[in-house]
Amino acid sequence: MQNNFAASAHWQGQFEENGLGQWAEKLRGELKASSVTLGLVFMSPQYFPDAEAILEILRLHAKIPLLIGCSSQSLISGAQEMEDAEGIVLGIYHLPDAELTPFRFTQEEIEEATANPTYWREKTKLTPEQVNGWIVFADPFSIDAESWLQEWNEAYAPKPILGGLASGDFTTQSTQVYLNSDVFNEGGVALAIRGNLSITSVISQGCTPIGDTWTITKVEKNYIHEIGNRPAYEILVETVNALPFEEQQKVRGNLFVGLVVNEYLEEFHRGDFLIRNIIGVDPRTGSLEVGAFPLQGQTLLFQRRAATASNEVMNFLL
Repeated sequence: MQNNFAASAHWQGQFEENGLGQWAEKLRGELKASSVTLGLVFMSPQYFPDAEAILEILRLHAKIPLLIGCSSQSLISGAQEMEDAEGIVLGIYHLPDAELTPFRFTQEEIEEATANPTYWREKTKLTPEQVNGWIVFADPFSIDAESWLQEWNEAYAPKPILGGLASGDFTTQSTQVYLNSDVFNEGGVALAIRGNLSITSVISQGCTPIGDTWTITKVEKNYIHEIGNRPAYEILVETVNALPFEEQQKVRGNLFVGLVVNEYLEEFHRGDFLIRNIIGVDPRTGSLEVGAFPLQGQTLLFQRRAATASNEVMNFLL
């Protein structure tokens, strides 16, 4: 993908210094603007051992003054989505009159901010009036992302926060977050968008609901133990078994939970749910492990990822 203000590409294959440098130089040549303002980089876990060297090469050969990103098991380049595929995706951007200021944050700081409502404004030395929005990437295993997001919203609402949680090697619960040439295995990075540049989000969560809405009745951290006073796993199995055979085949590997964002609505529709991964299930205890911190009493609706649903919602939003 390229135009006068942006260019991106996908690198495949093993880490090889000369080849990667030439690839980055070629991408820089596709950006017709005079300079690069920002680079966004995403890497699959296979590159973890060489991540620092890769960041150095990309910054040097693509002439990137500010580079942020994170590891990811899935990558998107142009119109192509690649799941569980080895690669690096680099996007470079020319953003005239933009002011970009990066910050690093940790779990210790999140805990400090809990008792200090002005903590994040003091750390960044930025007020809501000075910021147009944020781009954020964070490691989900080392921080309480829900608490951080609540604190950041309280400090900077209603300014938009875009980005996401890094993914990587789930067997070792390890991810990486990138800032310039530095690789972090915990915490996150936030980029303040300032100056003559604004950001907005158009998000299609790509899921269609299945089954009925339920109330979470027993939860511990990110483990849902009971739904409707019954084992959560039992409700999940019951929901899937009630689907037609063809739908059951589509559900395999595509199951998610949808958590209602606003419980005060009289009716819940597709866009009212925050979609989160089902990380694991335990048939013995009947518990579900999810990629969020649900609340007791919160409404839940199981979801299935669907390309058609993604297209329908995205076209509607656009």
